[in-house]
Order: sequence, then structure tokens, then C-alpha cells
Amino acid sequence: MTSPTYYHGTRADLCPGDLIAPGRRSNYGSRRVARFVYLTETLDAAIWGAELAMGEGRARIYIVAPRGPIEDDPNLTDKRFAGNPTRSYRSADPLLVVGEVATWQGHSAEALATMRAHLEALRAQGVEAIEQ
Repeated sequence: MTSPTYYHGTRADLCPGDLIAPGRRSNYGSRRVARFVYLTETLDAAIWGAELAMGEGRARIYIVAPRGPIEDDPNLTDKRFAGNPTRSYRSADPLLVVGEVATWQGHSAEALATMRAHLEALRAQGVEAIEQ
């Protein structure tokens, strides 16, 4: 059986061999120090991560390998999408960057605006965009 391919969307400029580790400011919400790093098996979820990440850099999607155990991402699983159909996970251990997805299609400007408005509405209600 082959291992799944995992992705991480961000605006950070990384290279194969770099580690994405907890303990840095989150790319989302109030930018608290993150206790977890996030990864997904779906390119669409990684695209959302890259497009919605804060920062000035170009949106990027990296192929990553977890360096420790992973668990379902509680920000999505059973809170928004029962059963984890987005195949989104988190880990308290670093992710190793093994490559970059060079070509991918982002969401439409309308879809991005709708998602940003939804996230802003959650923020106004005091809901953090990401569980640290």
C-alpha cells in the first residue's frame, strides 16, 4: 500500500528539506503561536490554506511528510464537515517539505470573497479561525 500524499498551503517561501514546525505564529486568525501544524490529503483544502494565509508572499502549496503522528483537524472534522471529507489533519510534530506543487488553479475571486466574509463573520462572533 502506498503512503498518501500530504499538502500544506502557505505563503512562506520554503525549500525541500525545510521543516514546518509548531511554535511559530499562525498564518490565520489572531496569529497566536500555533501548537500544531496542518496538512491535508486534498489539493483543494491546501489551495484554501495558501489563498487565505496572511502575509505578503506568493501563495504556495508544498508536498509534506509528517515527522510524527497526525490526527483529524478539529477545526473542520465534525464541526463543519462530519467524517473529515476534506481529509485535513494536524500534528504537534514538524512536517518535512519534500516538494512544491508548481501548477494549481486557485478559487475564483467571488469564492474567495465569500470565504473571507464568512471568516470575518466568525471573527466578529469571537470564533478563532484556527484552533491553536
